[in-house]
Amino acid sequence: MTNPLQQIFRRVRPAKSKEDIEEFHLTDGYVFSEPSPQNAVDLIPGWNHAFPSELGIQAGPAHMHEDGRIHWALEQFGPIAGRRVLELGPLEASHSRMLDRLGPEVLDAVEANKKAFLRCLIAKEIFRLQHARFHLGDFVKWLERKDPPYDLIVACGVLYHMEEPLRLLELLAARTDAIYVWTHYFDETSMPPQDLRRVPFKSQKPPYQEICEEVAFRGMTVRLHERSYYGAWKKSAYCGGPVNRHYWMEKEDLLAVLGILGFDDLRVAHDEPQHVNGPAFSVFARRTVRQAER
Repeated sequence: MTNPLQQIFRRVRPAKSKEDIEEFHLTDGYVFSEPSPQNAVDLIPGWNHAFPSELGIQAGPAHMHEDGRIHWALEQFGPIAGRRVLELGPLEASHSRMLDRLGPEVLDAVEANKKAFLRCLIAKEIFRLQHARFHLGDFVKWLERKDPPYDLIVACGVLYHMEEPLRLLELLAARTDAIYVWTHYFDETSMPPQDLRRVPFKSQKPPYQEICEEVAFRGMTVRLHERSYYGAWKKSAYCGGPVNRHYWMEKEDLLAVLGILGFDDLRVAHDEPQHVNGPAFSVFARRTVRQAER
């Protein structure tokens, strides 16, 4: 015998057709498998970084969760427990995790790439980060704010993406007395004209020439080499800057600019002239005379 309430319900709400049911279940707005970190990672395709193998999560190919460059930078700076730290371009929070576990009082991480920002939030949940706060937006505008200074600013893999690298260096110098920078740089000797790494420095229209701008900076001349991403932004794992035209500095110019900005303790490491993407190196820069005393 049919329940009277069922009869009423059927009259008020007709049964869905087979096509309606199939269409509903084919939508990708829901996850029907058992909850897992992998579900969260799969939500934003195009990961660059891998997760530690013990977690069993499939993501990107690059292992950055114990990056020797960050270990070196922290050895130069000293303990960051209770200190104020700013990270520029956290990408997928691999370095954020390394910083977070050392107990900084403040760990601000500013990311402009929308997908990278979401990946940072996913990584934060998976790693249960306690100190890191991720902010979506332009870190240049963040640095222009009149907030309290930071004890350390980590700028790993961002300077060579900048349309105005000198402006970024000036802003860093105004907000901290200690900077860690890892960056690519332009070098004529280790990257001769026939080197394939030089291709993105050529204009994409005839006559396909390279452009080097000489810019005056506080009494010195800085050579800035214009570069293009050469269509790399079309890939889901793109992690470059927000504008196609960006400039690489030369290593000696970068060190000289840091000196002019008051950083009198400069330490260099990880110099790789034959890096697959172009010459690269690390520099830890410290100002031993505090800004308030200058």
